[in-house]
Amino acid sequence: MLADSHVHLDDRAFDADRIQVLQRARDAGVGQLVVPAVDAASWPRIRDLCAAHPRTLFPAYGLHPLYLHQHARGDVDALLPWCEANAAVAIGEIGLDFHADEPEPALQRDCFARQLALARELGLPVIVHARQALEEVILTLRRHPGVHGVVHSFSGSEEQARRLWELGFLIGIGGPLTYERAQRLRRIVANMPIEFLLLESDAPDQPDAQNRGQRNEPARVVEVLRCAAALRGEAEQAVAAATAANTRRLFRLPAPARD
Repeated sequence: MLADSHVHLDDRAFDADRIQVLQRARDAGVGQLVVPAVDAASWPRIRDLCAAHPRTLFPAYGLHPLYLHQHARGDVDALLPWCEANAAVAIGEIGLDFHADEPEPALQRDCFARQLALARELGLPVIVHARQALEEVILTLRRHPGVHGVVHSFSGSEEQARRLWELGFLIGIGGPLTYERAQRLRRIVANMPIEFLLLESDAPDQPDAQNRGQRNEPARVVEVLRCAAALRGEAEQAVAAATAANTRRLFRLPAPARD
């Protein structure tokens, strides 16, 4: 049984065949999926989607840094009552993104810090996005002791990974691991303590090397598993069991449903 710790299954890219995508995931052994939000408009959509698939899909609610232009004034304030009224497994997707001409850094920092404080108040883990901002993300997390979670789509150094583990954070690894040019990431996954590793698809984005340029989907977490197990010299079943257990522990998920 595998877990996909990060998949945007509510994305419009899945509107035509979402049920079939879920079935392919089940057929591939991916039995539990965490679905993070990107803006307030997606919260009801994710709530309803996860409610339709209990014990399989689990919602996280947050405000993504790349969607600042879509966040209304007061959305961060609305997150607390929303999470209190609608069970969430995490606050996410939140974080910082300083790539190219992305939205205003000052507003990103404020939104990120406020959501970290909210996660601590609610006792929930966070799902963190950190593109070209990992060093600042780590420093920000240090200023919020007691907050734990995962930095998804990790692309930093071995030293940055170790600092995250010291803070109680896991790292989420997906399709980029399968590209041979990702040598630093491959070294990290090959040698890291397994208890800090989560597998993810980030679908519909970040497909594996065999499916580059195509829409990604959660069934392809199997390709990430195969690569990770080969790099570590371990059995795929062992890596699958360990990373699924890590996902359940972090997000406090129930035991997976079995057919």
